Amino acid sequence: MFELFKLLGNKRLFVLLVGLVTFIALMGFTLGPRTALSWPEKFLKDSVGFVQYVFYKPASAVAGFFKDVANMRAVYEENEELRIAMGHYTRDRLKYNEMEKTNDRYKDLLKFTAEQRNRYNYEYRIAQVISANSDPNSRTINIDIGENADIKPGMAVTSQEGLVGVISHVSAYTSTVNLLTSMDANDPNSNAIAATAVGKEDTVFGMIESFDPKTGMFKMTKISEESDIKEGDEIISSGIINNFPKYMRIGKVKNIEVGEYGLTRTATIEPYASFLDWKELMVVIPPEVKE
Repeated sequence: MFELFKLLGNKRLFVLLVGLVTFIALMGFTLGPRTALSWPEKFLKDSVGFVQYVFYKPASAVAGFFKDVANMRAVYEENEELRIAMGHYTRDRLKYNEMEKTNDRYKDLLKFTAEQRNRYNYEYRIAQVISANSDPNSRTINIDIGENADIKPGMAVTSQEGLVGVISHVSAYTSTVNLLTSMDANDPNSNAIAATAVGKEDTVFGMIESFDPKTGMFKMTKISEESDIKEGDEIISSGIINNFPKYMRIGKVKNIEVGEYGLTRTATIEPYASFLDWKELMVVIPPEVKE
């Protein structure tokens, strides 16, 4: 035993012993494919694994801690945004309720009829797209509701994003929808849509009457030269022609140009609806055709 301590106490011999063990281990790694490891290889592998484990666990814990802190910060900011949105919603709801009461009072004083009161109280029927016509000259789709759901030609069809088209034909259980992308000012069978800008119903009026497939944009024509329409305005249906529903979202103004003969202006409208891959659509039911 004394001789062993004496041997270990000699630094040169100790270094030589360690080097010999390392050499044997390296020889084991370079001797070709084997199914079992030698004991130096096992010792070295376990030692390296232990060191990796010792350093990896604290590092993982620290990384996980900072990740949790970042997530908590994101959740906190999201909660703050939700609180602000809820506050705005509560304020707007109270404001809307007060305006609705005032509006009802004026309707009573002016002796509005039931038809006048319910003129813009539209219903919505959910529909699934069952087929689409790929013909560029006849852009139509078919939906899975028809006369069984009181659907009639001329009713508007919208997605969650914006106006999609108009019912053209109805059968017992299906309906055909002419998409707005089929609108053509040179086609006598193409029906234009009267439109206005949100908040500017008294000063902005025009007709959505064509779609450019190259740009993916609508053209809004016959806009008065004195109109205060501007880029970024939200365009909706005005509901003043052919009993088409009012307040249907169509798109946003991208640019404005001088119209034909310089007496009117024309606006390019970027549609809200994508006209692709709808999950579901909604048919707008005017109050006069309720069950």
